[in-house]
Amino acid sequence: MEMIVCVKQILDPEAPPATFKLDPATNKAVPPPGIPPVISPFDEQATEAALRIKDAHGGTIRVISMGTGLLRDVVKKPLSMGADELYLIEDAALTDLDAYGTAYALAAAIKKIGKYDLIFCGRQAADWDRGQVGSGIAEILGMPCITVAKKVEVIDGKVRVERVVADGYEIIESTTPCLITVSNELGEPRYPTMRGIMAAGRKPLTVWTAKDIGVDPAQIKARTRLLKAFVPQIVSKCEIIEGETLEEAGAKLALRLREAKII
Repeated sequence: MEMIVCVKQILDPEAPPATFKLDPATNKAVPPPGIPPVISPFDEQATEAALRIKDAHGGTIRVISMGTGLLRDVVKKPLSMGADELYLIEDAALTDLDAYGTAYALAAAIKKIGKYDLIFCGRQAADWDRGQVGSGIAEILGMPCITVAKKVEVIDGKVRVERVVADGYEIIESTTPCLITVSNELGEPRYPTMRGIMAAGRKPLTVWTAKDIGVDPAQIKARTRLLKAFVPQIVSKCEIIEGETLEEAGAKLALRLREAKII
């Protein structure tokens, strides 16, 4: 099986909340000092889904990541887990893309690679949580898309997916090529071994610009516009209800709750 996995470098979602800051001028999160970025956890599970198929059927896994300031030690993690090749799209002209622009650029890179039976993405990026890029790639490439997968198997040349729904899961089969977005219900991704980490340094790494993948940034028109990003301010207020007796205090509390239309 020829497989492609799309991964994204993000701020560590496990960082202490107090370290999270937003730049109001750019509407962007400020990288917390001393805390390195990570691969989005959903994308690690997408990598794990591809690796399980490789374990069962063999094949090649190519990983694509797009962004600026990509740390090699971070984006090479899928290689240390067992993926075979890494492609980085690094171009300042491709920053600040919305979900459509991101999907368009990734689809162009996938077309350039050319060999794929299955494409894996995380169900959503763990920073913005939009969950639109995977489906967008499938639409642009004109292929089936199965979202929120908890189990992926290849049986008799078809892909069979257990897909999470509100009250359980449903089983869907599709021909290939097919794009699958993977959810956390798949289970924990494998840890890179020391041998895998050492091998990652010897695996192919290709860096592309927008020109290399045939994308003109000026032609990617954003479908959405971010007006404002902000950290919600949580304001709490405590009111003490007193009474001469517990019964009187209870009656006053009930009256106050009714005035507030809580009961």
